[in-house]
Amino acid sequence: MDLHPIESKVIKGLKTLGGKGSASEVAEAGGIEKIQEERFGYSLSEKGFVKLNKNVSDSLKLTKLGEKYLKKGLPERQILDALKTGLKSSKELAEELNIDENAISACIGIFKKNAWADVRKGDKGLVFEITDLGEKLLGRGEFGSLANLDSFGPEQANELKKRGIVENDDTTTYLLELLKEPKTSRGRAIENITPEILKNKSWKGRKIRGYDINAQTQPYFGGTLHPHTLATEKIRRTFLELGFEEMGGNYVESTFWNFDALFQPQDHPSRDLADTFYLKNPEKSRLPEKKYVDAVKRAHEEGTQGSTGWQYDWKRSLAEKPVLRTHTTAVSARWLTKIKPPAKVFCIGRVFRNETVDYKHLPEFTQIDGIVIDENASFRDLLGYLKEFFTRLGFDKIRFRPAYFPYTEMSTEIEVYLKDKKEWIELGGSGLFRPEVTEPLGINVPVLAWGLSIERPLMMSLGLKDIRSFFYKNDLKWLREVPSV
Repeated sequence: MDLHPIESKVIKGLKTLGGKGSASEVAEAGGIEKIQEERFGYSLSEKGFVKLNKNVSDSLKLTKLGEKYLKKGLPERQILDALKTGLKSSKELAEELNIDENAISACIGIFKKNAWADVRKGDKGLVFEITDLGEKLLGRGEFGSLANLDSFGPEQANELKKRGIVENDDTTTYLLELLKEPKTSRGRAIENITPEILKNKSWKGRKIRGYDINAQTQPYFGGTLHPHTLATEKIRRTFLELGFEEMGGNYVESTFWNFDALFQPQDHPSRDLADTFYLKNPEKSRLPEKKYVDAVKRAHEEGTQGSTGWQYDWKRSLAEKPVLRTHTTAVSARWLTKIKPPAKVFCIGRVFRNETVDYKHLPEFTQIDGIVIDENASFRDLLGYLKEFFTRLGFDKIRFRPAYFPYTEMSTEIEVYLKDKKEWIELGGSGLFRPEVTEPLGINVPVLAWGLSIERPLMMSLGLKDIRSFFYKNDLKWLREVPSV
């Protein structure tokens, strides 16, 4: 049988050690890396030449907190040392030793149980005083030391684990034993095919070592795209396949396009500082040409055909305020003035809201908008587009629920069914833009619109419990193992 060159070195290492040895010993004796020994030692065991004996050692290792106490000793040792000069309160001990008061509190039970110190209430709170037994204990130099973890008994070790000072260090090692030495024809076999061998045809009449295509190898992690990027590109591709064109916009937007053009009154709660990031610089945004500004102003104050508007005095100064866009619908509003029906366009981009960061909220996230402008478009067409769109994204069960949105009427929410979660989740909102939105911007035909975010549905489909995982936790293990979107 022809062996791999490194398999031959493993055999050589074992023979040097008398037929037995640990993985590291065999690697050193054979002149190879330990990881090579592990891989090819396993392949030799599969071929029946080597026996692998697994050995698991149950030992302890210091946690980060334990490493902190390694030099100065455990808190109980530090406290007893400090008490040699007289009784002290817990606050005094915390300041003198730079130890958290929680760590001092954890020592109270230890002192009472072993009678190393008296703990009682005083004028300054809890007061500690060393006992004769505690002073005697300090004479033992090893007391409270973390230098030799093997010296701790099972009861002490469990107590240190509960306090977060040590943890289990389960180390697995393999011992190799040579069962029989393989007979090989390595001297005549070609180990590696090189351009020279092919060129001079020296391979003729010689045996070429075989390759086991089923042999286990070390995992290889090549470069790949982030799941969020993959999901974004899948959505972009779906829009393009449906004949849409992509539109873009700026992160900094005027209040006019972000709110006013979408028929949201200037005193609407959604404009409150709790939701929107307003900018100090620049102080003002440039508004579009006068005909659009006047038309939007008139829609707010008087309404459009069939509408009475909001009946208040619309102020240009409020419309000029710059904001970080709160939705990509602001981009859709801008583009209504640039395109002529029929048209189908979409936008994918970051939006910003003054949210408190937690497991399901971020101050910035990705939003997707799609709009269809056509004189023959209807609400039934909207449902058809949505069903086709989300079917192409891979969802089998889709349903619609009536909803309210300030700039669409009729409106609906889109829900999809997640099989693994066995539940319906809401992915976005949709509807027909109100005439108060479209007419001031020069559009007099129906406009179908919908929007959704990427992070929340992607978080649920990937089984994540924290939305911050996308951007703030670069967990390489998760990124390598996460399934394709």
